[in-house]
Amino acid sequence: MPGIAGVIGSKPADECTRVVEAMIASMRHESFYESGACSVPALGVYAGWTAHPRSFAARESANGTLPAHDPMLVWSGECAGDAGGHDFAESYVRLGDGFVRELNGLFSGLLIDRERGRVLLFNDRYGLERIYFHETADGLYFASEAKALLRVLPGLRVLDDAGIAQFLAFGCTHGQQTLFRGVSLLEGGSLWSFERGETRKQRYLTPACLEKQPVMSQEAFNDEFASTFKTALPRYIGNGEGLGISLTAGLDTRMIMACLPATPVRPLAYTFSGQRERTLDERIAARVAAARGLDHHVLRIGADFLSDYGRYVDKTVHITDGGFGATGAHEVYLNAKARELAPIRLTGNFGSEVLRSMSTFKPLGLSRDMFGSDFGAVVASSARPVAKTDHPVTFAVFREIPSSLFGSLAAGRSQVTFRTPYLDNDIVSLAYRAPADARRSPDSALRLIGSSDSRLGRIPTDRGIAVGGRGPVHMLRRLFAEATFKLDYLHKEGLPHWLSPLDPAIDGLSMFGVLGLHKYLPYRRWFRNELRGYVSQVFSDTRTLQSPYWNATFLQSVAKDHATGRRNYVREINAVLTLDAVDRLFIRPAATGL
Repeated sequence: MPGIAGVIGSKPADECTRVVEAMIASMRHESFYESGACSVPALGVYAGWTAHPRSFAARESANGTLPAHDPMLVWSGECAGDAGGHDFAESYVRLGDGFVRELNGLFSGLLIDRERGRVLLFNDRYGLERIYFHETADGLYFASEAKALLRVLPGLRVLDDAGIAQFLAFGCTHGQQTLFRGVSLLEGGSLWSFERGETRKQRYLTPACLEKQPVMSQEAFNDEFASTFKTALPRYIGNGEGLGISLTAGLDTRMIMACLPATPVRPLAYTFSGQRERTLDERIAARVAAARGLDHHVLRIGADFLSDYGRYVDKTVHITDGGFGATGAHEVYLNAKARELAPIRLTGNFGSEVLRSMSTFKPLGLSRDMFGSDFGAVVASSARPVAKTDHPVTFAVFREIPSSLFGSLAAGRSQVTFRTPYLDNDIVSLAYRAPADARRSPDSALRLIGSSDSRLGRIPTDRGIAVGGRGPVHMLRRLFAEATFKLDYLHKEGLPHWLSPLDPAIDGLSMFGVLGLHKYLPYRRWFRNELRGYVSQVFSDTRTLQSPYWNATFLQSVAKDHATGRRNYVREINAVLTLDAVDRLFIRPAATGL
């Protein structure tokens, strides 16, 4: 995906230049990416970047031709509201290091102050624009992708047992931990400065800065939320050019549509969907788009995805450094289709986590029989429930979103420029002031939608929620939505082993339109049918069976038991397929991904 990479240290200039070129080459996943480099040998800094064409990052990143008195910048991501550019030099001169605190968006950057002889490395408040790093005696290596470090430092091509254990326990690593030994993640809100041979590591913002705000009353919060959201949203819309709204049937994209400002260029809307089913997302999204006069497109999973599934798994794992894998391979595929419509994707991602404290960050519950005897204890220790911080917004924005939800984001933004208003500085700051009742209810969202566009308020969401919904009809609609949602989850993914004998009966419900209303990714069935050969091939591979992480005897039964319907091992299969790709692409010396 687009990002930055560089070296700050004392090695010879020619060597550092070659190193940066190799790092950037490892991150150039698509031929349409733009890239560049800059260096100041006198300061021992060498850096490069890759970005979507005509993006904010491509415009702001330096190419080494700036006047000597101007700071040089290497940038990844965007600053909200600065579609036309941001005067970083002016902000830096005016505010000093404090300029980073004023930035609003998801970003990472390197600023080189040639006049004062200092360098600043920084990232956004939450660390969603990741910076991986490794320190040696002669310098710091950093990059937006771990593979860039592995490319130039072969000694790092070793899996970290603690990171693997976290991945198998939760589907991700968290904190500064990664899958690779010796590779760490910069904490969110970091600002590292390098000056006269000294390094200063600090954070310009911590959760405590936001948690100390006083809680508002329900009524005051509702009023302030409506005002804040309507002020923040235009920062992510710009003039509408090149913008596609990734529309679902939920509340978070509904708020965007209800408050959509008039723009010189009308954006378009699209919805991801499966091969055949007409999900509630696509049905309701079409109604919402029509109400606002936007063209709406349905982007479907095609047969070509399944026939070339192995390539999409490898591409997903490679782009995300193992942060997303076998059951996330559709993200690259669908976002590539979205790019054909519009290069910028505006989503409602993270709204439910930030505003309504919804969380999916919990142990995966993989079968303990699948692990080697020694490693099983390590995974079990890592699988203890994550201790939630006192404030639910802190847990969402500083822990869950940057770790558990990062993989989908990283895969998607390899293809499109990603935007969401729900991590806007003002919206997150206000979320800390919400009373507990507001975080447990959709009322604030419904009030905003109803007051902004009453037509959209009357269209029920996929969970049956609508403005003014009361009475027995509303309750029946909500109950039906919840029941079909749970059935869809069982059908597509979560069928427990003891219900496996009922699988044919649950399949039969699809004939009556009861299933397929909510979810469109039937990986459980795909692994049994269309992808059965691919799964069997990986599970029978000698290298897979010899991995120190797996119990080979148990592994040999997993693919067979899943394919015959005796057990549901979709999560176990995802873990094995993903780590197999990590091993092939990053660890083995002959890996083609490096």
